Amino acid sequence: MAAKDKTATSPGSRRRRFALRKNWDYLIFVIPVVLYFLIFCYGPMYGVQLSFKRFNPAMGITASPWIGMDNFTRLFGSYQFSRILTNTLVINLFKTLISFPIPIILALMFNEIKRERLKRTFQTITYAPYFISTVVFVGIINLFLAGENGYLNHILDIFGFGPIPFLTDPHYFPGVYIGTDVWRNAGWNSIIFIAALSSVDPQLHESAQIDGAGRWKRIIHVNLPCLLPTIVIQFILQMGKMMTLSYERILLMQNSLNIESSEVISTYAYKMGLINMDYGFSTAVGLFNNVINIILLLAANKLAKKYSSGSLF
Repeated sequence: MAAKDKTATSPGSRRRRFALRKNWDYLIFVIPVVLYFLIFCYGPMYGVQLSFKRFNPAMGITASPWIGMDNFTRLFGSYQFSRILTNTLVINLFKTLISFPIPIILALMFNEIKRERLKRTFQTITYAPYFISTVVFVGIINLFLAGENGYLNHILDIFGFGPIPFLTDPHYFPGVYIGTDVWRNAGWNSIIFIAALSSVDPQLHESAQIDGAGRWKRIIHVNLPCLLPTIVIQFILQMGKMMTLSYERILLMQNSLNIESSEVISTYAYKMGLINMDYGFSTAVGLFNNVINIILLLAANKLAKKYSSGSLF
């Protein structure tokens, strides 16, 4: 009993109780975040077992028959597997190569604009597409690119290039998706780099100016090195989404003519799960997708830790 009382009144436990009483208001703000992750992130992980079952709604998740790796065997043996995997990787690889540097360039450009009103105007213009709903956004794409009636095709026809089947030719789909993704997200993604640039010590620029460095040299030798840790972290996170694409936008842009290059893993899982009601197989597709994402994230983090000063963990 004495040992128990001694433990209960130890300095460490008293400090913890004091910290809880002192910071109770901060803990209240943390509770909704914790609940969000428990309910919407960790709770649904209970359904991962569907990947290894033939799900029967009448029997429920737990009582549905166990079929082991049959869903994964069916996925890997599907005639569509190589196509959807290739489409997903090709679109994401080129999207990373093209769209990842653009927010960095935008942030560097905005940082060099000294007139605040002009800077806010350009930032608002680049941010605005991010806040357009997906349905409206795809509607705008259709207005500009659809067949002979699209605005862009009208312009091309004036210059004698004729209409280009942007939305019906499968060869154009990756370019259209990546281009519209840059238009929508580049401004928003530049915010974190603008925030990182705001923390650059002005004395570094003053020292560089004293040494005779012009604007370009200061961007290259002062701003970019200060941005490098943020760039590394963002790149690691991007690698963790290499197998993930916005299925809503792709589904809305998809048609029977471009499906050869527009069918990706996320749309395939959606169709198998919610349209064909094959929940076990759809969960297996999603689990495979997430496992590859985790592997790529860990690999990118390891490389970043080895070759640079920044990493996630």
